[in-house]
Amino acid sequence: MALSITHLFTKVKPGSAMVELKTLSLKLGHGIAEDINADPISPRQILIVRYEDILDLSIQPGQLRENIVVTGIGFDKFIPGSLLTFENGAAIRLTFYCEPCKRIAHLVESFKSIKGKRGILGVVTKSGQIQVGGKFQVQAHKFPALPENPYERFLGFIIKIPIGKVVTYKQIIKAIGVDNSYLRAIPTYLKKTSATNYPIHRILDS
Repeated sequence: MALSITHLFTKVKPGSAMVELKTLSLKLGHGIAEDINADPISPRQILIVRYEDILDLSIQPGQLRENIVVTGIGFDKFIPGSLLTFENGAAIRLTFYCEPCKRIAHLVESFKSIKGKRGILGVVTKSGQIQVGGKFQVQAHKFPALPENPYERFLGFIIKIPIGKVVTYKQIIKAIGVDNSYLRAIPTYLKKTSATNYPIHRILDS
């Protein structure tokens, strides 16, 4: 079965509904053009969901707040670390599984029922335009998968802070792909990391 795109969506401002489109413009170091989640340091620029999982959950495309719905790809290759390359050369690296949240709680009987079907987040690795009906190829294990645990992603990010540079709490939560509620967790993360060789002195509380 050919791997292809069945639906495309974007969200342009907070509180607005997902807008279904026929094409999306992907930009390296950015995400989807004009999408609310576009951010150069975020590992969750894009959410991709399998059409087969949408059918299994008996919901409509777009209800999981996904950007791209694909079909034909099996669970063995639809995993963090895979690279999706589209017909015109645009490419997306899958980073980590999207966690179930209260925004979609009304769609399912329980979070347990949606485990593994919420989709996978990703970042653009090559710019280009994609379209509904477009084909793509997948390379599993092309990249290391990012940890599912936010604290482990925190460690992976701060170890890469260059000498002479500093980052803020807000930059950290963007870089590890969590929402603003995690600002309260950063002091705990720092305390937990204080006895290690990680460069926590390069982190500013602002």
